Amino acid sequence: MNFFLSLLPVPRSLPRASRLLLLAACSVLLAAGTAFAQIAPKVVRSKIAGVDVLIYRTGVQDVVTIKGSLPAGDAMCASGNVALATLCGQLLDQGTTKQSKFAIAEKLERVGATIEFNVGSQSLEISAKCLKQDVPLVIGLIAEELRHPAFSEEEFTKAKAQVAGTIQRQAESTDYRATEAFKQAVYSPGHPNRDATSDEFLAALESAKLDDVKAFHAKYFGPAHCTLVLVGDVDAPVIEREVATAFAGWTGGADYLRAAKSTGTDAPREQTIFMADKTSVSVIIGQPSGLHYGDPDYVALRAATSILGSDFTSRLVHHVRDTEGLTYGISSQLTRDDFTDGEWRISATFAPKLLSQGISSTMKQLTAWYDQGVTADELEKRKTNLVGHYKVALATTEGMAGSLLASVNRGVGPEWLDQYPGKINALTLPEVNGAIKKHLNPSAMVVIRAGTVPGAPPSPAKN
Repeated sequence: MNFFLSLLPVPRSLPRASRLLLLAACSVLLAAGTAFAQIAPKVVRSKIAGVDVLIYRTGVQDVVTIKGSLPAGDAMCASGNVALATLCGQLLDQGTTKQSKFAIAEKLERVGATIEFNVGSQSLEISAKCLKQDVPLVIGLIAEELRHPAFSEEEFTKAKAQVAGTIQRQAESTDYRATEAFKQAVYSPGHPNRDATSDEFLAALESAKLDDVKAFHAKYFGPAHCTLVLVGDVDAPVIEREVATAFAGWTGGADYLRAAKSTGTDAPREQTIFMADKTSVSVIIGQPSGLHYGDPDYVALRAATSILGSDFTSRLVHHVRDTEGLTYGISSQLTRDDFTDGEWRISATFAPKLLSQGISSTMKQLTAWYDQGVTADELEKRKTNLVGHYKVALATTEGMAGSLLASVNRGVGPEWLDQYPGKINALTLPEVNGAIKKHLNPSAMVVIRAGTVPGAPPSPAKN
């Protein structure tokens, strides 16, 4: 059924609702075998109007998925008002100098297309889906919203209130509060991954002015290091022509922040954020990884980390969750390392009455993994698992577009998508266990608890 749908064309005569349903179904399916063929040689890549454009044709018919990014994330304004990037991103789809937000929404609605913007630590991320025939419209609208936002005072006021509400709601989440404290503890001041706290962000929102947002847009929005990836039923010459037209004359932009490695902080190694009346406690155990994606030891440590806690067959899940029944969920991962060195962490959720036992069991598994390493059998099984999951991820237009974009942002290029399975399969046991000892140290890891922690004094309330 899925393979059949991936090859179906989407008739132009279908009603809009039917087009939307087929667009949603087809946009996530590639023809069988696409993810197993060589990818990089089939990528059409060119610099158009200063924008790095990657085009990859798949077996899906009539549907195109677009992913993109440019360096305009929160870290770019860390030395000034940290809310400017987020506010700027919020205003991109609230009308342009050429047409209202309602006119844009009506055009997208009529053809069943979508355009979304999201602001991360370093990137403004672009995501869109449309039918092949509507690619010119969508590329034109993306360019218009990036280049000519209206920046109306009314929408700016609304955006400030909306962002403030989101931050205040997030501050009630134990996961959010644990992550906030963890990033403050492991990343040195000035590091791009050291996000502002919720209190700092709310204060920045309050003081932000529309002229500041306009100045941020003028400084950071431009074709320099802007990337657009289009995957699906793509016509390269048409796309190149449309990008050239839509982005003609666009100038400026900035590079991503390639900061020196985090030097650590003097934050307490163990921290408790007490939050009353919570049914669970979020726990993070970890440290800076010191690794950027693509560094020599990265794949080895990634495989080792996966064995410890990436899925149902991992050690943490098997012992702490399934065997001892101590947690709702537990995992380990390497993350936040696309542009600079990132972090290694275990994340878990425990009922308050099981917290002490849960952390003890988790530390037992972490220590055994660190001291004894992984086994040859675990490594061979994990190689198969990692390669399989990787191929599945590439078997969707969404996954393929996201992976191609990530390869550019990580500095490894589309060739990495073909090389990755080979790098996994070539790993040796000494390499994997050596990477654990070289880059990690459980005795120095930060331990964060956030929630209704038994016996802990209440933390100051968030504004």
